[in-house]
Amino acid sequence: MMNILVPIGTSSNAHETLQYAVDFAAAFGAQIYVMEVFNATGKAGTLTNVTQKIAESGKERLKEVISKVETKDKALKIVSFNGELPDGLMEIDKELGIDLIILAPRSHDIQEEYYLGHTSGSIIKKTNIPTLIVPRGTTYKTFKTILVAFRSGILKRKRILDPLIEIKNKHRASVHLLLVKTPGYSDDDLKVNTALMDISSQLKLTENSTTYHGVLEHFQAEHPDLLCVFRRKRGFFKKLWEKSTISKSEFYAPVPVLVLSVKKD
Repeated sequence: MMNILVPIGTSSNAHETLQYAVDFAAAFGAQIYVMEVFNATGKAGTLTNVTQKIAESGKERLKEVISKVETKDKALKIVSFNGELPDGLMEIDKELGIDLIILAPRSHDIQEEYYLGHTSGSIIKKTNIPTLIVPRGTTYKTFKTILVAFRSGILKRKRILDPLIEIKNKHRASVHLLLVKTPGYSDDDLKVNTALMDISSQLKLTENSTTYHGVLEHFQAEHPDLLCVFRRKRGFFKKLWEKSTISKSEFYAPVPVLVLSVKKD
């Protein structure tokens, strides 16, 4: 895990997420890239000046966020992109090779309607880069127990598990698998890939209307420090393929959530 990207939005608590990312990166020896995306449009004659001014303003704001963080002598690199967020993510990933995105949900307040807002939801929806969603105010600590929840044991590529395996090995964590049988499952879905079995110490099967409801049922019993799910068109965050926000009535987790790349459509 060499390169970690942290998109910085307009939240006044952005430095908390960045601090978590810095502490996480320090443990793994990774490089942190702090990302600013802006969208500058204008007449051809003035666009260059406008873009430059907006870019400079964004960099100054990022420097202000970075100044609130204990960087542990790590050099944080700033990257910016003029355009839409998904395009920026793909461009930066193509140039640098991003191994993990770390971001915060919209709010940690249970009274707040949305768990993921438009920006964070768009990242989960439109990129295949592994993403760690960290509740605001969370302090980086060792993950002792990781709960991996899924509705299909089929893996398209073994390397999808690489971030999970790295975290497991670094933290010497115990990995528990939860296979949730949902309506319309096939017999193949119940065949758990050997790569998943090899890293786990426990496998439970449950039957629920959605993967999330299966997690809710077992969350208190497992008490995981990290929840791991898969990004799929019909997977854990399926609502995100209908819209770019997800409400807390649909999902809420008090622990970090690791979202791995697409398994199968």
